[in-house]
Amino acid sequence: MEDLVVGKYLVKTDRYYTKDHEWVLVKGNRAWVGITDYAQRELGDIVYVDLPSVGEEFESGDTIANVESVKSVSPVYAPLSGRVVEANEVLNDEPAMINESPYEDGWIALIELADVSEVEDLLSPKEYAEILAELILEEKGERVSLQIPEEEIPAVEEPLEALPEEELRYEEKER
Repeated sequence: MEDLVVGKYLVKTDRYYTKDHEWVLVKGNRAWVGITDYAQRELGDIVYVDLPSVGEEFESGDTIANVESVKSVSPVYAPLSGRVVEANEVLNDEPAMINESPYEDGWIALIELADVSEVEDLLSPKEYAEILAELILEEKGERVSLQIPEEEIPAVEEPLEALPEEELRYEEKER
C-alpha cells in the first residue's frame, strides 16, 4: 500500500501509530519507535533529544524520551511495553535528523517487546490519518485532503435475497 498524505503530512503505511503522534515499526518481537512527521513539524527545529538507556524497561504510556525544540520540550511516550535494546545515538550529535527524516534515520529507540499483542491497541495508518485530518481541522481550521486507497472488497456473486433462507446460516433469536 502506498504511503498516505494528510494535507502536508506523511503517514507511512508500514507502521502503527498512537494518538500522541509516535510511530512504531514492528518486526518480530522488536519495534523501532519515533515521532511522526506531524509531531516533528509542530515541534519545529529539534535541538536536543534525551534518549533512553539501553536495558531500560518501559510500560506502554511511560515517557521513553524527551525531544527539545526551539519551541518546547515534549515527551515521547512508549507506545508498547518492553526493554530498550538500542538507542539512536546519532541523535546526540544530530538531533535535527528527526526533522530531516522522522520515519527513517530519525528513529529514537529500538525496543524488545514484552507483549507483542499490545500492537492490537495501536492505530492503523488509516485510523491515524483520519485522526490527523480531524486534528488539523480543529486546531488550524484547515480542511485537508485525505487520500486513502479503498481496500479491495470482493464482489458479491448473488444478493442475499436470492439465496434460500436455509443457506443464510443464521436463526432469528428472541432477545
